[in-house]
Amino acid sequence: MEFIRNLSRFQYQGCIATIGNFDGVHLGHQTVLQQLVNKGKDLQLPTVVIIFEPQPQEFFAPNKVPARLTRLREKLVAMHNSGVERVLCLHFNAKMAAISAEDFIQKILVKSLGVRHLVVGDDFCFGRKRQGNFADLRQAGKQYGFTIESQDTFILGNERVSSTRIRQALVQGNMQGARELLGRPYTLCGRVCYGEQRGRTIGFPTANIFLQRRVSPLNGVFAAKLHGITKKPLTGIANLGTRPTFDGHQLLLEVHLFDFDKTIYGHDVEVEFVHKLREEQRFTSFDALKKQIEIDVQLARAIFNVC
Repeated sequence: MEFIRNLSRFQYQGCIATIGNFDGVHLGHQTVLQQLVNKGKDLQLPTVVIIFEPQPQEFFAPNKVPARLTRLREKLVAMHNSGVERVLCLHFNAKMAAISAEDFIQKILVKSLGVRHLVVGDDFCFGRKRQGNFADLRQAGKQYGFTIESQDTFILGNERVSSTRIRQALVQGNMQGARELLGRPYTLCGRVCYGEQRGRTIGFPTANIFLQRRVSPLNGVFAAKLHGITKKPLTGIANLGTRPTFDGHQLLLEVHLFDFDKTIYGHDVEVEFVHKLREEQRFTSFDALKKQIEIDVQLARAIFNVC
């Protein structure tokens, strides 16, 4: 998949495009991406997905925006798996935030991209203070020679599939519900780094994975699978949080693997959250923590024996 960060290097004049955050790349997003791919084949034109970094909400309200389901790298992997060939990532800064709806159409969609067909939601807004809308794009299409198509809404369980709905499922510890909405298990990616090795002192060594995020859409203790080390995923338990027993503050993902004792520092891995066992909590002693981890291990092993 081609990833383009500089608008001046975009070389596909006369393309078909869609625009959005695509956080999670869930079933609804996948439907849009399939629409895009199919239209590209019908018209025999290159297709491109346009995203922004940071996401507009993160620029305007960085302390209030909900946690991302997927970081940029995870999003790109999910898009690639959905058949996307090109992603144009526009830097969202004060200049981008100030661009008028008219200039966004003229300078970006028409002049820079040469858009021939656009797939967006009928509630899509753009430009300074979100002044542009679907009707404006339709009118501009008549003027500049491109067509516009409303993206399909994906309904599951009588409700629209959305990133917000997935976050709610994760907060509730409903991993199966999140999986159904995403069309795949919920995972987080990161690199295994050196930790304080406290887990070894109580008999439960862990792989420490720094996630490069301040907040996470979920936390707690989970039965989990680790992908990226062996052909088959490794099973274990994962703790995602700040380790209150050790007065921690930094978000950290720790995975204790069953029946595995190899060194894996420096490996890029993907952690799949299978089932939530409990919330993260502070323990009064290491012995109390050790006893709870023993219970967690038993529960997780039982879950994997059934799966």
